[in-house]
Amino acid sequence: MMKYAIRSVKYFFALCVLCAALMALNQYAGWARLSVEQTLYVWFHTARGLALPVAVVVLALAYPKFGFTVRRVTGHIDENRDQVVNAFRTSGFSLCGEQDGVMTFRADGFLQRLSLLWEDRITVRQEGPEIVLDGIRRGVARVAYRLDAYIERSKNE
Repeated sequence: MMKYAIRSVKYFFALCVLCAALMALNQYAGWARLSVEQTLYVWFHTARGLALPVAVVVLALAYPKFGFTVRRVTGHIDENRDQVVNAFRTSGFSLCGEQDGVMTFRADGFLQRLSLLWEDRITVRQEGPEIVLDGIRRGVARVAYRLDAYIERSKNE
């Protein structure tokens, strides 16, 4: 529950930064018809303006629910270790730990970690005949697709 709350707060601040950046871009480019003060007043003092702050809060509260996933790929960690590591490497992740049959990968660069709000940890474990990837949806989906292709290619060689 605490992890969910922390993720929501991170996403809330990220959305606030995005809104501020868009507002600054509009002001800088001369596209804005209102000043920053007038825009903030409209956002928080009119029924129509409240839609954006409410949407930011709702998205921030929902993000941990849909922003993280578990994907399964048919294979075995021991037999397909090279394919697992290569799939992560080509997706911008590096192996940072391995303990009790669970491999942990983290994003390589600062900008990638920042874009993932430091939620860049993806764990890999074996469950029956499947390799299970657990973590942020963007990273897991990309790696799972590559891993499946790498394993299929290794079977055909």
